Amino acid sequence: GVHLTLDLGGQAKFGPDVEWTSSADDLQVDASRADVFYSEVRRYWPGLPGGSLQPGYAGIRPKISGPHEAAADFWVQGPADHGVHGLVNLFGIESPGLTSCLAIGDHVTSVSLNG
Repeated sequence: GVHLTLDLGGQAKFGPDVEWTSSADDLQVDASRADVFYSEVRRYWPGLPGGSLQPGYAGIRPKISGPHEAAADFWVQGPADHGVHGLVNLFGIESPGLTSCLAIGDHVTSVSLNG
């Protein structure tokens, strides 16, 4: 979903939007997606005038599942998986990762101490 964030300068930022790309060098914002993005933003701001949004930036969000695959997240790889004592790798910690961070931290502690 599209989220609203107020930055430290008081500007409203809407995002993220997801667009699959075959190249990590392809960080262009696709202007043809503006109408769909506007409709999502208008759920928060119904009176938003057309033409008032501008792209901010694009970046890479690593994923552990590809397009047209079921979403996969919260892959925790501990010492039992890779053999390195005390090392815990976390992959795919997307939303609701922040909401779940305390529970994830408890799990990581358990995995690193017992794994």
